[in-house]
Amino acid sequence: MSVEAAAQEIGVHKAEAVLFFTLLQLTVVVLAGRIGSSLAVRFGQSTAVGEIIVGILLGPSLFGLLAPSTFNYVFHSAPGEPMQVLSQIGLIFLMFQIGLEFDFGHLTERRNRRAVMWVAAAGLLLPFALGLALGWVVAPFLGGQNGQALATALFVATSFSITALPILGRILIEFDMTQRPLGVIAISAAAINDVVGWLLLALVTALSVSQFQAGGFALNVGAVGLFAVLSWWIARPLLKRLVRWAQNQPARDGAPKALSNNLLGLLIAAIFIGAMTTYKLGIFAIFGGFMLGVLLHDERELVDTWRDRMGQFVTVFFLPIFFTYTGLRTNIGGLDTPALWGWCAVVIGLATVGKFCGSYLAARFVGLPKAESKVLGILMNTRALMELIVINVGYDLGVISQNLFTMLVLMAIISTVITSPLLRRWLPRCAPGS
Repeated sequence: MSVEAAAQEIGVHKAEAVLFFTLLQLTVVVLAGRIGSSLAVRFGQSTAVGEIIVGILLGPSLFGLLAPSTFNYVFHSAPGEPMQVLSQIGLIFLMFQIGLEFDFGHLTERRNRRAVMWVAAAGLLLPFALGLALGWVVAPFLGGQNGQALATALFVATSFSITALPILGRILIEFDMTQRPLGVIAISAAAINDVVGWLLLALVTALSVSQFQAGGFALNVGAVGLFAVLSWWIARPLLKRLVRWAQNQPARDGAPKALSNNLLGLLIAAIFIGAMTTYKLGIFAIFGGFMLGVLLHDERELVDTWRDRMGQFVTVFFLPIFFTYTGLRTNIGGLDTPALWGWCAVVIGLATVGKFCGSYLAARFVGLPKAESKVLGILMNTRALMELIVINVGYDLGVISQNLFTMLVLMAIISTVITSPLLRRWLPRCAPGS
């Protein structure tokens, strides 16, 4: 049933019909997300794993296959723009939250610093090289609409290189590893990977948007660099003064002083301005949200209050929308030939080998035992959320096809699902306190 037909049947304006179907979709998404996260915890997985899998199941891969009429009624009766916009707004908030929780103290940790640098470098370079080679090979038949082989190769390489810092942090907490040397090495190396990964993604995005014109690419890169410099040296001091000023004002609205309603409103406006700025600079709006979070990462009282006051809403409401939006783009049924499934196995295998082997060999090189090196390798192989963000950017830019998108989604899920079981197997073999 279309929006027009629904509007006639219900007897309301078209906008009300769009609202009806958007609310219907949100109801299904939020409830399914809660079910998925609860089931994931029961099976010893991260809540994000359950939400990602449920998002896939709500798409054409299962829901659309088993009940096509109901699926079309829920997700295709109205234009997809409202859910798409909500997904992107949620992603901007999520990236702000990730930026807030980015602990740069890990990057200066003296203990095991040599291991951190070697694991970070090898865990980035080997998967990037394998992804670049694979992306170049598959570009002619798995590339996107714009036909840019180099852009396809670079996006595959970047997706192979990334480590999901938020999911990794949850896993380290679950396994009580946050204060152990292995946990410190893993989170520090993952932090470096993510910093470089986001820089790579920004550069690759700018390169794709500039259509490989040297002048346009240089202009985009220069503009992004200028934005980062101005943000850190000008916007950051101003924002920190604003935060301190707002926190020193008398509490009149019943909200905590660390994040009063006025400060919350100003922060939301600043996040949106940052997102609009990076969009205008030729890269995706999510970078603006992440940058704003990074600027305020050391305001610990603000960070803690944001997590308590807004973090759960972002996680429960916005995050499942993003996962479902990704699921609606993922069609496992599109991999309908042995050749495509073969390439899917190659994608998953090379991504895992690159990340695990690079990190493992680097850990062994600096003198860590085999068991600890295996743990580091599997921790660095965790991708999940960050991987999905990267490949959604590539899909939006038209540099990867839907089939390659599906393969990379499966790679993100599998690389994350295997983490917890292997940790339960390998951690007991590590030396106490390692």
